[in-house]
Amino acid sequence: MITLQINGKPHTVNAPKEMPLLWVLRDLLGLTGTKYGCGVGQCGSCTVHLDGQPVRSCLVTVGAVGKRAVTTIEAIGDTPTGAKVQEAWGEAKVAQCGYCQAGQIMTATALLNKTPNPSDADIDAAMSGTLCRCGTYVRVREAIKNAAKA
Repeated sequence: MITLQINGKPHTVNAPKEMPLLWVLRDLLGLTGTKYGCGVGQCGSCTVHLDGQPVRSCLVTVGAVGKRAVTTIEAIGDTPTGAKVQEAWGEAKVAQCGYCQAGQIMTATALLNKTPNPSDADIDAAMSGTLCRCGTYVRVREAIKNAAKA
């Protein structure tokens, strides 16, 4: 049994320590907002925060999480920056298919927490590893800038 701090609450799961955090979130806890994309950490769809830092949950084993706090898309709107990002996302109509949006929002929130007034280069660097098949990158940048101004 492993106890994790997820979205501010303790969750005890019966999982092998080598199980990816992604599967614990989705399959054992029903937190399906975090998406499976590629399974090798290249697309960013499974991004969550681990003590405030964006990580690919498909690459992090549940045993490696320890006592660190996990925040998923289900709770990012409870944070001031996350709420601003989610609002800006809707206003800029970023989502098309929506599949990558949880990872995009988690990555953008981490960027704004670290760099409250990012340049285009900052945005491009932070978001470059989070892929969008629909190509909404211009709207992603617009939403991040708008969230930074809010």
